[in-house]
Amino acid sequence: MKDSKIKSFVPHIIAIVLFVVITMFYFSPLMEGKQLGQSDIQHFKGMSKEISDFRAATGKEALWTNRMFGGMPAYQISVVYSSNFIKYIDRVFHFGLPHPAGLVFLYFIGFYILLLVLRIDPRLSIIGACGFAFSSFFFIILIAGHNTQALAIGYMAPVIAGIILCFRGKYILGGLLTALFLALEINANHVQMTYYLMLAVIILGIAEFIGKYRDKKIKEFFKAIIIMVAALILALGVNITNLWSTYEYGKYTTRGKSELTSDIANKTSGLDRDYATDWSYGKWETFTLLIPNYMGGGSENLGTNSNTYKALVENGYPKAQAEKAVKELPTYWGAQPFTSGPVYAGAIMCFLFILGLFIVKGKYKWWLVSATLLSFFLAWGRNMMWFTNIFFDYVPGYNKFRSVSFALVIAELCIPILAMLALGKLFDKNVLKEVKLKALKHSSIITISLIVVFGLIGSMFFNYVVDKDTEYVSRGYFPDWFMKALQSDRPGLMIADSFRSLIFILITAILLWLSTLDKIKNKTIVIITIIALVIIDMMVIDKRYLNSKNFDSKAKIAAAYPKTAANEAILTDQSLDYRVLNMNDPFNDAGTSYYHNSIGGYHGAKLKRYQELIEGPLLGDINKIKNALSAKSPDSAITATMPTISILNMLNTKYFIYNPEAPPIKNPYKLGNVWFVDNYKLVANADSELASLKNFNPAITAIIDKRFESDVVNYKNKKDSASSITLSSYQPNDLVYESKTYKDQLAVFSEIYYDKGWNVYVDGKISTYFRANYILRSMVIPAGTHKIEWKFEPSVYYVGEKVSLAFNILLIIVVAGGLFYEFIGKKKLNDSAKEPKAS
Repeated sequence: MKDSKIKSFVPHIIAIVLFVVITMFYFSPLMEGKQLGQSDIQHFKGMSKEISDFRAATGKEALWTNRMFGGMPAYQISVVYSSNFIKYIDRVFHFGLPHPAGLVFLYFIGFYILLLVLRIDPRLSIIGACGFAFSSFFFIILIAGHNTQALAIGYMAPVIAGIILCFRGKYILGGLLTALFLALEINANHVQMTYYLMLAVIILGIAEFIGKYRDKKIKEFFKAIIIMVAALILALGVNITNLWSTYEYGKYTTRGKSELTSDIANKTSGLDRDYATDWSYGKWETFTLLIPNYMGGGSENLGTNSNTYKALVENGYPKAQAEKAVKELPTYWGAQPFTSGPVYAGAIMCFLFILGLFIVKGKYKWWLVSATLLSFFLAWGRNMMWFTNIFFDYVPGYNKFRSVSFALVIAELCIPILAMLALGKLFDKNVLKEVKLKALKHSSIITISLIVVFGLIGSMFFNYVVDKDTEYVSRGYFPDWFMKALQSDRPGLMIADSFRSLIFILITAILLWLSTLDKIKNKTIVIITIIALVIIDMMVIDKRYLNSKNFDSKAKIAAAYPKTAANEAILTDQSLDYRVLNMNDPFNDAGTSYYHNSIGGYHGAKLKRYQELIEGPLLGDINKIKNALSAKSPDSAITATMPTISILNMLNTKYFIYNPEAPPIKNPYKLGNVWFVDNYKLVANADSELASLKNFNPAITAIIDKRFESDVVNYKNKKDSASSITLSSYQPNDLVYESKTYKDQLAVFSEIYYDKGWNVYVDGKISTYFRANYILRSMVIPAGTHKIEWKFEPSVYYVGEKVSLAFNILLIIVVAGGLFYEFIGKKKLNDSAKEPKAS
């Protein structure tokens, strides 16, 4: 008995070893001590520097940083939720492998678990795991550093595994796995991926409901639902601090509803429609799932036989320079602004998916097909706007996300599942040979016809020209002759990859035909061959985008932002708090945040009011500085401009970096950390509040929304020139000011208004404050000498951590108890039931 149990684990041990070997083979530079250079991780180092420094110095969480966009909560940047223990379990599923190999191993093992739950042969499950894990998008996001996205994708499959077990009546084991993996999924902190998982699960639930209804087992369905709801509550409770803070903060970010009424047709309760649908997959572009370079890929190596190479040489470029130039060119000609690479699900996986349409019966097929089609429609975005508008207007939460092409992750999940269900049927002795051959015939004809008609013959009907090409020429990036040569090379990429996919499909189809006809009797040989084919097919495409070139020494990657001459000069200023504007792409810049409190930054969820300020008067001020720098006499032009940049001055912008290797421009007109104003102006709403910032002097007047009228209605005094207020202590979450006034004064603080956590204390007693100048904090300072202290004390964090701790303890107890019962207690009960009763 024990020997048989040990033998049952052997296939899984082999699978795990194989996954480790494949992963480390792909990431062999990691074994040389190198690291993957990920752009978003570099940005993270910049945006989180103040937070991590504070944590290292105090052992506490700042929860707020002033390094980006004037100041913002740290929830979506870098916060350690110490009450959440689930992160330690997460490490187990990375199998101790170095980053990012651990994430790819998670892709493998998570999907393998799902296929085992679906009762797929372990050998076939290895094929499916390879087909899922090597999907090109999953590797492309690793290059960018989208680690949380990769983590969320990795846990999608095992969450579904737990849900399927629940529906199957395995309530305890299914509920435990659902709770555990859903907690891990939510902990990954990529809400968009979890949202897509939810859509796939809803469709699965509908399919299960229909099946249970037909079988008259509706009670079992609702029993499973109750178990899953309990699992969901556990998973949410474990992650409550992050979820609660994100929910609260999200309402005030670019993902929230704007108070402005302009461009109302484009606005939603979340992101604007045009912004959210920028990255919409083209309808024809969907063929990249089958043919990787169907729309030109990303930056491809055209080689020396290309028309582009020949054109470069003919126009006087040395051959060595031309050869280097054609290695990374913008060959993409799809519907998106640009792409790092296509979403390729594998030619073999797509062929087997189509096979599944004919050989797989029942609810799972309709679930997978429906979810795949939904992902296509959502990914098309503005290319199918009527459908997108339905989701934006009526489906809760959908308008909070951008890059709608990410919806294809649902298809990348579903395609290999149905593919393996199909392969399982093909190797099932209980399925008639005639049925297998008929399904193989139909799927082979359809898949091959798709490639021939739309890939080979269809290539003649495209012109391979996009608007971006014209932009490249008009901006002087490339000459016209160069773009024409590049456009003439694009059909070759499409045709070459069409042939490539065709070859893999033909080999697989022939192999399966011979196996079905018993011409190849050893099924293990067939399976091993298909594993090899899938790995070769998909790994080679992944290597186009993530390869040894993306790795570098640890020392070089660690030096994310070397100090420039401008940084060095600014850092000599020992003032407690001021801001810096980097004129070089300020709103896509994390480097400045690494060293200074920045006007700009790099983050996808900045405060919405700050974004609206950027798009309005702040951008106007920046353009004034740019125009002054380009004037014939820049010094005098800058001197004349400084008093007029009211928004930058009220934001305490002390330094302007225009050249990293030159001393920065110092602003003598910045208003400092805080100042007293002569008067205030009440305005009706957000529109008039923002409009009033265009022509006003922030040193004299405060613009205040009428909803805060009660906070200033009793203030009558004018500014007292003898009064003073200064910043005496600075921490990102604790600012202390000393004031001395002879009568009440109206003060404006150059600090971002966010009342969901910031409290102000006067001599230790909590006081009131309000918003001024659209984004800043303001309050009436009482007469006398006082200590004014601002503290960031969000209740969502402090209360959330206590609740999270309780749910973490509960999850541990439930999982431990459930596993004990499932694998030990249940056996003892069964054994005792079998014992003969005493006579």
